[in-house]
Amino acid sequence: MKLIIGNKAYSSWSLRGWLACKQSGLPFEEVVVPLYDAEWDKRREGDEFAPSSGKVPILWDGEAVVWDSLAIVDYLADKVGRDRFWPADDAARAMARSMAAEMHSSFQNLRRKHSMNVRQIFDRVQPDDDVLAELGRIMELWAQARARWGGEGDFLFGDFGAADIMFAPVCTRIVTYQLPIARFAAPYIDAVLQHRWMQDWIAGAHEEDWVIQQYEQPAGA
Repeated sequence: MKLIIGNKAYSSWSLRGWLACKQSGLPFEEVVVPLYDAEWDKRREGDEFAPSSGKVPILWDGEAVVWDSLAIVDYLADKVGRDRFWPADDAARAMARSMAAEMHSSFQNLRRKHSMNVRQIFDRVQPDDDVLAELGRIMELWAQARARWGGEGDFLFGDFGAADIMFAPVCTRIVTYQLPIARFAAPYIDAVLQHRWMQDWIAGAHEEDWVIQQYEQPAGA
């Protein structure tokens, strides 16, 4: 398999696809392409990018191509077994899938106003009301998962899985922008960020030379 991703410092969707590949346990080649550089438009016209209209991540597995993070999770779960990604319990799995789907389709204000940058920690600034509302919803989802299904594990449904993969970039944003969270969420965020794969990703981001200035500014700057 080959996974094409964007800059590790900034590309939240690439992080999700990469974590999904790591979670699968299958070997894969990692190809990092700098977002929005001088060759970006030309690169997007290439055959490897064509199925996704130039978006990353893109997973190639022989002739099969998957270009959406949640689709990559599902594709890999089909290959290695869903229990590697999703809770075994039917009710827990239903909740985990719903949370992953909501993360996939929602929280646009948080994404737009607090872009991922794992290399930075900005001074604390009061978030806009629409961002606070979305953070409140995320805290609500995390609290329900942890209370009902977290058990003695460190993650949303006990063991690290697809729901944690989908929310991992949120954890980085909370730290980068020092966003307000419920007290219970701090240990969960720490568990995600200290996961060995997240540590590898963050280390890789710090080794990158590429800088996108629009993502190097704090919220509201």
